[in-house]
Parts: sequence; C-alpha cells; structure tokens
Amino acid sequence: MLIEPQGAPAGNGWKRNIALYLASQIVSLFGSSLAQCVIFWHITLVTKSGSMMTAAMVAGFIPTFLVSPFAGVWADRLDRKKLIILADAFVALATLGLFVAFRLGFQSVWLIIGAMAARGLGQGIQQPAAGALLPGLVPAGALMRVNGIFTSAQSAMMLVSPALGGLLYATLPIEFTFGIDVITAVIAILILTFLVKARRQAGAGGEAKASYFGDLKLGVRYVLSHRFVGRFFAYMIPLGVLIAPVAILFSLHLTQKFGADARMLAINDTVFAAGMLAGSGLMAIWGGFKRKWLMIAVSCGVMSIGTIAYGLVPEFWIFAAVTLALGISMPLFNTPAVVLIQENVENEYLGRVMSLMSMVNTLGMPVSMLIFGPLADKIGMWREFVITGGGYYSATKHSSARQTRTARRYAGKRLV
Repeated sequence: MLIEPQGAPAGNGWKRNIALYLASQIVSLFGSSLAQCVIFWHITLVTKSGSMMTAAMVAGFIPTFLVSPFAGVWADRLDRKKLIILADAFVALATLGLFVAFRLGFQSVWLIIGAMAARGLGQGIQQPAAGALLPGLVPAGALMRVNGIFTSAQSAMMLVSPALGGLLYATLPIEFTFGIDVITAVIAILILTFLVKARRQAGAGGEAKASYFGDLKLGVRYVLSHRFVGRFFAYMIPLGVLIAPVAILFSLHLTQKFGADARMLAINDTVFAAGMLAGSGLMAIWGGFKRKWLMIAVSCGVMSIGTIAYGLVPEFWIFAAVTLALGISMPLFNTPAVVLIQENVENEYLGRVMSLMSMVNTLGMPVSMLIFGPLADKIGMWREFVITGGGYYSATKHSSARQTRTARRYAGKRLV
C-alpha cells in the first residue's frame, strides 16, 4: 500500500520551505559530524583500545535506544517541529557543558563518554521526529529525489568536516571544536524556529489518547502485522549486529595497522564522505532501480565484500579505496530504505515506526560491540572483519526469508 505524503502543497511553494528545513538540518549535522570526528579520533589516539571504543559507542547508543520508544510516541502526539528544536537544544547544552569542562581543565576521556551519552539521548528524541516530519513537507512523488538531495548535502558536509576536523585537532585545543558544534546548533534552531513552516500533524495534541505504553504497543503491533515493515525490521537486526565492527572499529584497525596518524584518519574519513557524496548524488540524479530492494541488495553485497577486504588489504591507499567503495554503497542502501518506510507507513504511525527502526539500529550495534569489541583485542580486527563480512549477507538473507513467512501469517490483521 502506497501512503501519500500529507501536508505538502502540490505547487512550487514547498521547495523554498524544504530547502530551509534541509539547510537547518545540514548546518546542525556539520557541527555534530565535526565534533564526532574529533571525539572518536581523540579516544582512538589516546586509548588505542577496542574496549574503550566499545564503551564510547555503548554510551552513545544505549540512551538513544532507551528513549526511542517514547520519542516515537512523542513524534506522533506532539508538534514534530518543536520536538526537533527541543532535542537539538538539549544536545547543544550537553556539548556546551563539555566545552566549559575542557576549558576549566577537566579533560577525562570518561567525561567525553558521559557527554556522548547525553548527546545520544537528544539524538534519540530528534531522529524519529525528523524522519516523520519530512514527508509532510514534500509532495507525492518527490520523496526519493528530496531524500537523495538531502543525503548528497549530508555527504558534502561529512566530506568537509573530517578535513576541517583534522586541521582543528592538530592546531587548536579540542574544546574549540565543541564550541563550533554549539554555534551551528544555535543557527539550525533559529532557521527551523522562524523560517520553516510545518503544519502540526493530524491528531497531535488530542485529548483522547492512550497511555504512552498503549501507543507504543499499537506501534509494535503495527510493525508485526505489516507485511513490508515486519520483513524490513527483521532484515535490519542481523545487519546492525554484523556491520557494527567495520562501522565502529575501522579507525582503530587503521591506526593499529598503519600507525597512529591523525592525517590518515582524516584522509580515510574524507574519502568515505566523498564516496557517500558520489553515491547520494547518483541517487538524486538517477533515482536508482525501480525495484528498491534490488538497490538495497547491491549495496549489501558491496558492504560484505568491503568488510572482508578491510581485514586483508596490505596498503593504506588500497584501504582507502575500499573505504570509497563502502561510502558509495551507503546511499544505495539508506535512500531507498528510508523512502520505502515513508511510502508504506501511515502518517499517524510514522513516528513510532521511525523510533522502532532507530531502536533496532541502536540496539544491534552495542550488543554486537559487547562481543566484537573485546574480541578484537584478542583475535585481531582483521580476522574479525573477515568473519563478520563473510557471515553478513547469508545471515540477513536467512532472517529476511524467515520474517517474510511471519508477515504472511499476519496478513489481513494490519492496523490502520
């Protein structure tokens, strides 16, 4: 069933509005990605430990996972635009606290990990609301192109931020990067508050509401009874578990294999962003195959081969070439995946479905890293990458087939 986007005008007036909305999100993303790069480089270079990297990732993911069920309900009950603003403000305050602490001389790695937990909480609230708001700003038929353009802009920011982050980290105290993140968050909030027009979704703020847990239960039942969404969620679970080592530990692997050099980290991150820019630009211009699942399957094949290659390549520049291929493959997965969710989920359930998808993503990675993080210190990451890359595609294929059978049993019981 194709669900038409709600709330977007059919004429050209929506283009200025969506441009301002995307601008606010891109400015915020630039500061966040800049800070994120520097934070992970700092932890990597200071600790050189897979266990510490795991602790940092768990601190960022667990709050997101815990708040996601409530965030999805809030995104369906409350004004999504205001929810995004409040969440961005919370993240900015957490980063501001980190800036002040570092300026006062408190520079513990555990302090950074604590700030990552606070940032994860804010991002867990913001993500479902942002994902659910976008279809209400875009007319029917434009979702794939707008998502492709957004991903292209995100990739461009991610291309700039590692290069600038490397320069800032090498020349200035780390807290100056935190200050930039706060400033960009303020700019994004001002744009979203005063310039972006977004109608409050139908049903938001109504009096006759179930409890939060009742609303969440309805969202879970909706996912289980929905033929496509149930299958997609089952696909994401093994993906999140098996892709976690390469997604999180590749910078530590690079450091251990080729030396502790911030320039290599910056180059590798920049190459990845360049690949994402190329892939997302391709999606924005071409639009991908008509069968969106085929595009997702292609990207998964590239990620599987690339993960194995990460463990085996002997030279840094070959490593960077693999990173480029992985970067190109990411938009080939993300863009059709997001559009499929936006097209196939009713607006009144979209926030909860987005939050549950965020839960699946965030739970898979910390669970995986509790296993693979310490294991990397014992067996070596190259072996870990070969094992997870080899098992990735077959595991997701099996899970997808199993969930398809489950979805068929629920056919006809779909909640609307």
